[in-house]
Amino acid sequence: MYCIVLYLYYICIMKIEKTNAQMRKGVLELCILSVISIQEVYASNILSALKNSQLLVVEGTVYPLLTRLKNDGLLSYRWEESTSGPPRKYYSLTEHGKEVLESLKNNWKQLSESVISIINLKSISDE
Repeated sequence: MYCIVLYLYYICIMKIEKTNAQMRKGVLELCILSVISIQEVYASNILSALKNSQLLVVEGTVYPLLTRLKNDGLLSYRWEESTSGPPRKYYSLTEHGKEVLESLKNNWKQLSESVISIINLKSISDE
């Protein structure tokens, strides 16, 4: 019986972790565009900013997203020689990227306000 309880607890924890990971992935594009909007940045700067904000991400998640954002016309990049290794790719937002970021910010604000409203709901009326 003890093993069954532990197993069910493990399943529950795993589902919560999966949900948490999906929520983080859902806002990652907004966060990456926001970081890049501050100034032209190298990928490791983006990773550092995300980690410093406690958005736990790995390079294998960020690099494909950067490629997709570039292919979608939201980012541009330039190469710069590095004194400590291979050339670095520095990202910046395109005009289209700036427009999309503003739209995502507005949508996030509305969504987060709606979610907070639901989370703090004290009663449900039949309206």
